[in-house]
Amino acid sequence: MGNQTKTAALLAALSGLLIAISYWVIGGSSGLIIGIGLAAVTNLFSWYQSDKIALGVYNAQPVGEAQAPALYRMVERLSARVNIPMPRVYIVPGQTANAFATGRDPEHAAVAVTEGILNILSEEELEGVIAHELTHIINRDTLTQAVAATVAGGISFLAQMLSYSLWFGGASRDNERGGNPLGVLVTVILAPIAATIIQLAISRTREFSADAGAAKLTGNPRALARALQRLEASAIEMPLNANPAFEPLLIIHPISRQFLGNLFSSHPRTEMRVEALLKLEQDFAKINK
Repeated sequence: MGNQTKTAALLAALSGLLIAISYWVIGGSSGLIIGIGLAAVTNLFSWYQSDKIALGVYNAQPVGEAQAPALYRMVERLSARVNIPMPRVYIVPGQTANAFATGRDPEHAAVAVTEGILNILSEEELEGVIAHELTHIINRDTLTQAVAATVAGGISFLAQMLSYSLWFGGASRDNERGGNPLGVLVTVILAPIAATIIQLAISRTREFSADAGAAKLTGNPRALARALQRLEASAIEMPLNANPAFEPLLIIHPISRQFLGNLFSSHPRTEMRVEALLKLEQDFAKINK
């Protein structure tokens, strides 16, 4: 319940930011009404189309047992173990190594892995990754992250359009219509940053829980820990390029070594995740003694 409350608060903050942008820029009750309408439409659209949006962003291709028998059977086996419908299985073309899950609920879920991840991970490491993604599905994280990504992307797009408006003298025209030129300027500078921070907070709160769920599902925390280390090393060298708003969906994100890199990373530090997984391994060992 605490996680659900935090998620609702974060999504409300994103929607509130979208409404505030409209109010600052357009001004008056018209801006408020338009902002509420934009937030409602964006949330509703992403609720029902979240899986298609995410899969399309990464150009994921559907596969069946004939095309990827080992992967398909692994997803099937782990899904049966946790008693959820088997998600649709997708492969993302390319040699980058990553994975994600999407969908509004377990009945409309999908798991996608890159071609690269199939090449660099062992079977037990890949099993840990798939279990991590299935935990996201069980916890309804996939819906939360996809809605957050869509709203945050909309905010960033609107801010970009406003920057063009300022460049071509749109601020003065907004002022004549009752808009707030200062609000436009603040929106252009701060809105994308605020949307990113809120969105990353949603993602970060989910990763430790998904790691723990995967460890319990497979009984092998160390395998997932090794997978995360391999994936981080690979992602730093060869990141999966797509719309930045959807990067929090991925199991791993390269950590920037630049200034403020950790603040704008969509995931907790891999070292922290590995440490938590190895602690779980110790706890499992004590229980099994």
